[in-house]
Amino acid sequence: MSPHVGSAAPHPDPARLTESEWEELRLEAEEIGPRYSWGETYRALIEAARAEPALRALYPFTSHWALRFSTTTRPRLTVVGPRLDARSDGMYGVGSTMAGDDLGRFATPEEAVAAAVRALPPGLGPVTYGEEDGG
Repeated sequence: MSPHVGSAAPHPDPARLTESEWEELRLEAEEIGPRYSWGETYRALIEAARAEPALRALYPFTSHWALRFSTTTRPRLTVVGPRLDARSDGMYGVGSTMAGDDLGRFATPEEAVAAAVRALPPGLGPVTYGEEDGG
């Protein structure tokens, strides 16, 4: 009998996965910065969000270049809080849904990040591993 039969493989460390994802977002933002009209604004948003402890403690991901957050890592994300996005006009949007800026439009990434932090639910714990269905 194999020593692995009946025993689950350990999951990767959620804190390491979270930090790795932040680093990947930073690298991606540096690469796209000069290529798109909103690229430098996007890069500034990623840097500002990463600098904020409340957001940096969450698992970051993007969807259609909008920055989102989760309390679990991949493969099964648990989305929490608002969406932040960088606009081609140099503004930053914060919304509670995938479309619209119902939580505001801001001139600086720091203002957008502060609005996002205010919209986070209380009592978020550390990021955990996002179990697959049935896992």
